Amino acid sequence: MSEGTARASTGRQRNTRQAGAIESALAEADGFRTAHELFTRIRAGGQHIGLTTVYRHLALLAETDRADVVHNADGEAQYRLCGMHEPTDAGGTAEHHHHIVCRQCGRSVQVSGPEVEAWADRVAEQAGYTDITHTVELFGLCPEHSRRTSTSRRQRAGA
Repeated sequence: MSEGTARASTGRQRNTRQAGAIESALAEADGFRTAHELFTRIRAGGQHIGLTTVYRHLALLAETDRADVVHNADGEAQYRLCGMHEPTDAGGTAEHHHHIVCRQCGRSVQVSGPEVEAWADRVAEQAGYTDITHTVELFGLCPEHSRRTSTSRRQRAGA
């Protein structure tokens, strides 16, 4: 098999050096990151990895619910590891949740959206659909970048 994450004959994912590097870079990231940002970070750390490998492993992480994915305003996918800090339901499985992502730095906050969940269920039922999934992506400025924007506006107004 080629560089990157390989699947053993059992269908299980094998751990590779590249997969470990990708997951480490995601774990160290403060918020969501694009494949290219992760690729650049890993290469800057002196490790050899291909961009295609990064994309493939991120897709696998998302497919296996080990990473959250949101799309920025340009439609580019951004990833963040799911983990121990995820909210869980009574059975110990991760609850469905949404994120608010800073447009400037990529930091994110998990938010629950019971109103969104109820609306999605109601719309699906009315249309006769079952087993639905959905994503809701909210983007804005984190508190730090909101302060910077406000300060910048005040400075321009006073000038």
